[in-house]
This record gives sequence, structure tokens and C-alpha cells, in this order.
Amino acid sequence: MESTAAQSQTIRILPEDVTIDHRSGESIVEAIRRNGYRTKYLCRRGGCGQCTAHLVEGTVYYPEAVSDSVLGVDEAGSGACLPCRARPDGAVTVRLAAGDRLRDVLGPLRPTHH
Repeated sequence: MESTAAQSQTIRILPEDVTIDHRSGESIVEAIRRNGYRTKYLCRRGGCGQCTAHLVEGTVYYPEAVSDSVLGVDEAGSGACLPCRARPDGAVTVRLAAGDRLRDVLGPLRPTHH
């Protein structure tokens, strides 16, 4: 059985329903990339809003301020987040924006776990 700490270090990505692990202090996009996937993003510093997703479950924090013009208080309050900057605080579930998708760049090279 996994410990609670191990269980809480996951990111579930919808609509594909893929769950990946994340490391403490790692952004959602960094975890996605490290696990062999890609999503839509551009600047990777919270300045463009291209990666905006919906935080379905869990909480995130931003170690550096994000511009209100990119992610306003009302948007954040309704669940919007910037995966390029957002750091999960435990397990989270995010839904990618319409027109975005999770792309598996490792494909058949992805290691299998037994």
C-alpha cells in the first residue's frame, strides 16, 4: 500500500484521464514534460495565458506573482490556473482548455512498470 505522501504527489489530467507524478516545487508543466508528455504552452513564465487550464480538484500555489491581466482574481476564483507556473499543493486534477490535449511524446518508448 502506498503512503499518504506518495499518493498525494499526483496530477490527474483531463479529459485524457492520465495521472502522473510530480515532485515538490515542480510546476504542472514541468511535471508533464518530465513524464514524457506535452500540452499547449508558450512562454512558460505566466505571461501569455496560452496554458490556462481549469483546476478541478486540489490546490496550487504560485511562488512568484502572476499578472492580473493574465490570471485575474475572478478567473482564479472560478478555478482557472496557469500550469506553467502553478505548483501543486498535494494531489490535483486539471482539465485542459478546449483545443488543448495531452500529447504522449514517448509513445512506445514509455517504460512500463510491473
